[in-house]
Amino acid sequence: MMKKEALLLIPNVLKVFLENGQIKSFTFDGRTTVKDVMVTLQDRLSLRYIEHFALVLEYAGPEQNHKFLLLQDKQPLAYVVQRTHYHGMKCLFRISFFPKDPVELLRRDPAAFEYLYIQVESGFGDTQTNRSMDKQAGRLLCCHNGVAL
Repeated sequence: MMKKEALLLIPNVLKVFLENGQIKSFTFDGRTTVKDVMVTLQDRLSLRYIEHFALVLEYAGPEQNHKFLLLQDKQPLAYVVQRTHYHGMKCLFRISFFPKDPVELLRRDPAAFEYLYIQVESGFGDTQTNRSMDKQAGRLLCCHNGVAL
C-alpha cells in the first residue's frame, strides 16, 4: 500500500500528483467539485485548454497492475472520497484523451503539449503500455524533437 501517498492524509485536503513529480494540495468542502480543481490546475499550470485532461484515481489491482478511475467533472470531491476505497489510491492530473493531432495541440497550447510529452515519456518505463500508445508516443516524441512525420 502507498500509505504516504494516500488520497487523504489531512481531512478535507486533496493531494493531486502531477506528471512532473509536483504535488498540488486543495482544500475542499461539500460544494467543491472535480471541475473546480481542474480549473484551478489549469490556471496554476498556465494551460489554455483542458479538454484532454482529467483527474483520475490510480490504484493497484489484485495482480499489481495499475488501474485508473476517471472522475467526472460534476462530482463533488467529498462524494468521490466517500464512495471510493481511497486507501492506497493516488489522485493524478493526467491527459486522459490523446489528441487526434498532437501537432495541433502544440500550436494551440504548448504547455498542455509539454505536459502530454512528460506523461508519455514517463509511460515508457511502464511495461503495461500498449502498442498503439507506443506508436502514438513515438510520433509525439518526433514532433517534440522537430522531426518531420
